[in-house]
Parts: sequence; C-alpha cells; structure tokens
Amino acid sequence: MEPSLTVVFDLGEVLVPSTGVLPVLAAEIGVPEARLGPAYWTGRSDYDRGAPTSTYWEGVLTAVGRGPDPELVERLRDLDADKWSVLPETGRELLDAAAATGRRLGLLSNAPAPLAAAVRSASWSSAVDVLVFSADLGLVKPEPEIYARADAAYGTRPADVVFFDDRAENVAAARAHGWDAHLFTGPGSVLDVLGA
Repeated sequence: MEPSLTVVFDLGEVLVPSTGVLPVLAAEIGVPEARLGPAYWTGRSDYDRGAPTSTYWEGVLTAVGRGPDPELVERLRDLDADKWSVLPETGRELLDAAAATGRRLGLLSNAPAPLAAAVRSASWSSAVDVLVFSADLGLVKPEPEIYARADAAYGTRPADVVFFDDRAENVAAARAHGWDAHLFTGPGSVLDVLGA
C-alpha cells in the first residue's frame, strides 16, 4: 500500500468501545442495560445528524417507560458525551501507531453535537489534525456526501485517505467514494494495514 496522506478513524467502537457507555446510562435511568439498548439506538441517527438533545433523550426515556424529566435529560446528555469522549489506552495506541507512520490523522464520526464538543475539549484530540462530526454537517455515514465533505475538511483527494470503521456499510460507502477503507476488527487490523 502506498503511504496515504491522512489516516482517518471512526470514534465509537474503533477508538472508544461502547462497553463503558450503556451500563452507566442504564444505571442513571434505573433500567436494565438490555432494556436501554434498543431505546438508545432507535433515533440515534437523527441525533447524530443534529436533532435536538431533548428530542432524542425524551424519546429514549419514553421508550423505557419513563416520563419527561429535563434534569435527567441533561445528566444523560452529559454522561453520554463524557463516556464516548474518554480515550482508552488501546485508542491512544492506535493514534500513536498511525502518527508514527508520518501520516496526518483525521476523525470521521457519527456523533451528536454534545459529543462533538466533548471530544474537541478532550486533551487527546489535539493529536488529531482534523475532526469531522456528523452533527456539524447534517449528514451521517454511510451517506455518500459525508465522505466528500470530509475530504474538503481534510484537504484531501479520495485516494489520499485510509479509513477504519467498525460498520461494513460505512466501509463500503467510503470505498465507493474512493477511500482506502477497512473494516475495524481490532487494533491488529489497523496495525496490519498501516504496516503493509
């Protein structure tokens, strides 16, 4: 593989696993994690696209049998953003490995505005040259236009980007755009590509 100018990572389930997110939110609401899961993911795409925080979280609460609670909505918004923006050691190692190749680093994440703000405020994000979030664009992966908008933000041509995402449909759309896209199956999958 020829060295790409920019290595782009997804955030959720690539740099940051979901294992620390749903249990904390379920405990805050007072419901089992298994009950929260479907409610959390239903409507998430709209939230990632920029839908209002209250609309999303009130929908989650309704789905698990809770009534409107503005204070709880605020706590859930903040907890969700905080948990998804904490980079574990494995995520830091991936960024370090990519940076060690001499390539620029990018992020392309389906993420709501509160999470985008939390990542931008996190100290680790300064190591990433360009952060692109769905809520800022009003687009979500795998919509084709989001990849073109990301190229514009990175200042790249499609052939200049190697991309890692945990969802096959996002990888397929990125490949159709012209990116060198790979399905993330663990840190080894990234290291294999970057070392090729």
